[in-house]
Amino acid sequence: MTLEQRLNAVEGHISSTLQSLGRSRDEVTLVVVTKNHPVDLAVELYGLGIRDFGENRDQEAQPKASEFAQLVAGANPTWHFVGQLQSNKAKSVASYADVVHSVDRESLLIALEKATVERTKPLDVFLQVNLTTDLGRGGVNPAELEAFAERVAAASGLNLLGIMAVAALDEPLEGEFEKIAKLSQKLIAVAPNAKFISAGMSQDYETALAYGATHLRIGTAITGKRNY
Repeated sequence: MTLEQRLNAVEGHISSTLQSLGRSRDEVTLVVVTKNHPVDLAVELYGLGIRDFGENRDQEAQPKASEFAQLVAGANPTWHFVGQLQSNKAKSVASYADVVHSVDRESLLIALEKATVERTKPLDVFLQVNLTTDLGRGGVNPAELEAFAERVAAASGLNLLGIMAVAALDEPLEGEFEKIAKLSQKLIAVAPNAKFISAGMSQDYETALAYGATHLRIGTAITGKRNY
């Protein structure tokens, strides 16, 4: 299949799933994860109507965003940083990213606050929650969600959009996304405008949509095999 065919297939699945749920297509943002692919792929996707791109490593994303701007005159893409973010990379990421999906600790929050001083508009962020006991996965402990959410919501230069989580591979999918939906309600109780849910990837986005996902992070189902 070509890139366009894969994109159309995924778009078709998204639309049909949303229709069956009584949800509108414009409720959902499709973020195409272009990590480990050359900038040319992002340019081609832009020509196919994609405006939201996801990257997870600053050393790849920063030059890619810069080159993209040079290749597509007048372009208005939205760059989403979807990977774990080191505090010492916050300034660089804040210089090109429009959205960071992985805010999960105080040190990163402080670094992003400092990094956004030079921005002309707030940096949109998602609060990442860890659904597992594996601390290496990143994300705040669900028990600490409300307290950390209050801190993020009050942070200068940041706009809290909602919650982000990755479903555990060894757990039933529906149970995982139900957890995310419940945690989203807890977040909304603290920050009423933080109503968005970044959840759902190539292998599970249809289930994620059934539990209220608003931002899908889809890579290989659209981009094909990556260049590792």
